[in-house]
Amino acid sequence: MLIVSLHDPHELLAPFPVQAQTNWALLRVVTTPDTKQTLWFLRHGESTWNASGFVQGQANGPVLTRKGRAEATNVAGRLAGATFTAMYSSDLKRARETAEIVGRALRMVPRSEPALRERNFGQAQGRPHSELLSAASGIEIDRVVDADARPVDGESLTEFYERVAAFINELEMRVPEGDVLVVTHGGVIRVAQAYCNGIPATGMDWGPVPNASVWGLSRPQTSIAIAP
Repeated sequence: MLIVSLHDPHELLAPFPVQAQTNWALLRVVTTPDTKQTLWFLRHGESTWNASGFVQGQANGPVLTRKGRAEATNVAGRLAGATFTAMYSSDLKRARETAEIVGRALRMVPRSEPALRERNFGQAQGRPHSELLSAASGIEIDRVVDADARPVDGESLTEFYERVAAFINELEMRVPEGDVLVVTHGGVIRVAQAYCNGIPATGMDWGPVPNASVWGLSRPQTSIAIAP
């Protein structure tokens, strides 16, 4: 679980909403090496395409807006009291920018990982979200309706799920002990939530994941949301 260097762990959660603080009972300091690690997933700050309402996917053009950089700086300050064994980041610019800001606060260098990229939306990338129909995305409002649907030249949810699951499984060999911070995208976090809770791609919810929000996941425990 999260290792904190503060005498009172609630000092770390003080800036977060009360509903996030009530989950502190599920967070405790690691004192034994056999305690299951927690994977902390952080979504990047607001990007230029978030602000414009465009489908981002694996496009590398979107970068952080001024608001997005401020969000990253804010969450970096809130995480500064935590200790992580390793830090990984998607290699897409908006995630890398966020990871570099947070990494400086933690005095860590994030490792780039292509497996942490957002879902590939193919020809839909760079187009307005309104043009991405559920028949192509497999998502309708807040739930998965067809895990095998695929945007033209893109990736199905099943393939996306398998990619994220493989990364999580590999982490157990790469970093057998301690907590890991992962800076990535909303889709990756939704898939990680499902996988860490034993939910298949076909049964996934597709709920909101705000920019710069942090999600603590450890199998087989339920995910804990920490709002920005």
